[in-house]
Amino acid sequence: MHLQRPAQGAEGPYDAAYLPRFDMRLVPARTPMAAPVAKLGGEPVWLGEPSWPVAPGTGVPLDFIGQFPVPGEPGEEPQMAYLFLAYDDYETGGIDPDDGEAVLLVQPGGRIPDFAVIGPPGTRGRSLWAFDAEDETVPVEFRIEFRPVADELEAELEDGGILSVDHYMGGRPSYPDWPGYEAPWRFFFKLAHGDGDPYFLNFADGGGYAYLSPDRLEGRFKWEAA
Repeated sequence: MHLQRPAQGAEGPYDAAYLPRFDMRLVPARTPMAAPVAKLGGEPVWLGEPSWPVAPGTGVPLDFIGQFPVPGEPGEEPQMAYLFLAYDDYETGGIDPDDGEAVLLVQPGGRIPDFAVIGPPGTRGRSLWAFDAEDETVPVEFRIEFRPVADELEAELEDGGILSVDHYMGGRPSYPDWPGYEAPWRFFFKLAHGDGDPYFLNFADGGGYAYLSPDRLEGRFKWEAA
């Protein structure tokens, strides 16, 4: 089942390029998830050759954040987008979407961005994590459940509101400031960061925004502070 379909007439990252919009609800995984389904954390379930990005200059593997189904039409081969972010002293990569510290890979058949550095075969890094009660880092994993956004919340988002829907896929992006990412990239999904989140990502209480190229074969990710 395709959760979204490419919309007609979308020309840039501020259009509703994929419809309808879906709220992404996070459900803790009881056991490790080894199927190619939407999730945060755990191990990536590759649909192509494993391609773990590393930080340019240091070679340190990026953290695996999650995998997300790429919008498509019925009958098309399913694709998945894999998000990796750098982490250094509580700083999360993604301020600059083109510096190699935020990599969104599409498989199968996708293009690896020119700025991305892929580690040698067998490279593996850390996955999404949280702090436990003793402030130790522990890995976390969540299944993503998709639910259509209610009409009244959709109207709120279209008016620039950011309440009630923290993580969503499709529709038009909603943020306090434009991220400066230009056409022809199309908005894909948003991840939130804030107090009480069951994982650690440092978006300075803002949100992280993913984009796809018009042919849905290449991705970008950038976060904006609140």
